[in-house]
Amino acid sequence: MKAAELRELSVEDLKAKIDEESKALDTFVLNHAVSPIENPNVIKTKRRLVARLKTILNEKEQA
Repeated sequence: MKAAELRELSVEDLKAKIDEESKALDTFVLNHAVSPIENPNVIKTKRRLVARLKTILNEKEQA
């Protein structure tokens, strides 16, 4: 998702999305530690998505 699409979400939706993506990231990292996954760039993409979500959530909470 693009940042513009994420900014349209409500605070509750952002928190739910952060939880969902964080769990997915943890799963990818664990699976990659056990045996290499096919596309390790997914880990970087998920990590950046979680950071983007947290940034947008922080902006909304401060506004």
